[in-house]
Amino acid sequence: MSPHTRHDSAAPTGAEASTLYVAIEISGKSWVVGLKSPVGEKIGLHTLGAADVVGLRSLLEQHRSRAEQALGRGVEVRVCYEAGYEGFWLARWLQQEMGLETVVLDPASLLVNRKAKQRKTDRIDATKMVRALLAYDRGDAAVLSRVRVPSVEEEDRKRLLRERQRLVKERTALTNAIKGLLKLHGIFDLDPRAGDFDVTFAAVTTACGKPLPPRARREIERLAERLGLVMRQVETIEAERDAAVHRTGADRRAAVGSAARTDVSITALARLKGIGANDATLLTHEIFYRQFRNRRELASWAGLTPTPWASGDVQRDQGIGRDGPAWIRAQLLQMAWRWVRFQPDSALSQWFQARTAGARGRIRRVMIVAVARKLLVALWRYASTGLVPTGARVA
Repeated sequence: MSPHTRHDSAAPTGAEASTLYVAIEISGKSWVVGLKSPVGEKIGLHTLGAADVVGLRSLLEQHRSRAEQALGRGVEVRVCYEAGYEGFWLARWLQQEMGLETVVLDPASLLVNRKAKQRKTDRIDATKMVRALLAYDRGDAAVLSRVRVPSVEEEDRKRLLRERQRLVKERTALTNAIKGLLKLHGIFDLDPRAGDFDVTFAAVTTACGKPLPPRARREIERLAERLGLVMRQVETIEAERDAAVHRTGADRRAAVGSAARTDVSITALARLKGIGANDATLLTHEIFYRQFRNRRELASWAGLTPTPWASGDVQRDQGIGRDGPAWIRAQLLQMAWRWVRFQPDSALSQWFQARTAGARGRIRRVMIVAVARKLLVALWRYASTGLVPTGARVA
């Protein structure tokens, strides 16, 4: 029998003797559920329809009941699945409807075969996850990385900036499309974002003094209509974002729990010169709501820590890890450049200037990554404890 179809496992010991281990490989077409029962030696595989939570409940209850009857005692159920586009709704459903704590794991943390070509199917992945969950339950924390499941409120707060980011990209694309069509006819002085664009465009002619071709005119009008809608939506989102910064004390007291804490954090961060409302909202809603044990863990999550390579006589640095979300890391780098500009008297800016004195190009780009890492840690401490970064100006 092929090693990829055989699912033998060692005899259950300790917690394994009374735990049903479950791994769910999720896809848009179907779910593959791997189960390791305390009364069986093999990992069983079952296929369900996509998002078939009723079938999943029935399957888990059936196997738990069967194990409890065979053992004559209660059986716990441990469930895991990989974090992905599906988010965390399944983990919440399992917790709320069945009382099961779910391990949502980082797919990149699972060990893989290092052969040039490795077999990969949903059934193989489900089996690997069950084995990883078994090892994790035995105390081997390095076998997988567990993803923190945010609350519904924490996850919903992220929508504001992420929607704005998407709309800003769309605004830029529409603006460039209109400018490109205008340049085809020698028109270079029209700003599609100007408030009087519609009036000015109605009377515009080509560089040769002739009317704009009808199809090009209609296309530009439709693009301008979409651009106007996007710009209005961006203004609405930015007004909602800025409201958290300018919220009064009474409004903050009316808020409860995490909502009140996030308002205080955004307001405090926005008081630092060089940290705008967008930066403060990003830091609070995307980063600082997470629980970091120390500054190294924070910097590592953002992908700003160096990655060493040392083997025998070879020792070199592979650059930063780039583990976190790329768009957040890009924002942190922009924040670092603004900090150096608007907080020149801070210890961090002076540290940067001392190490890049007279340097240009690559040296400054490398050092600004270090500034971003140090600034992120300093702002985290400021948001958590109120400790102002050394030499920083606060409004």
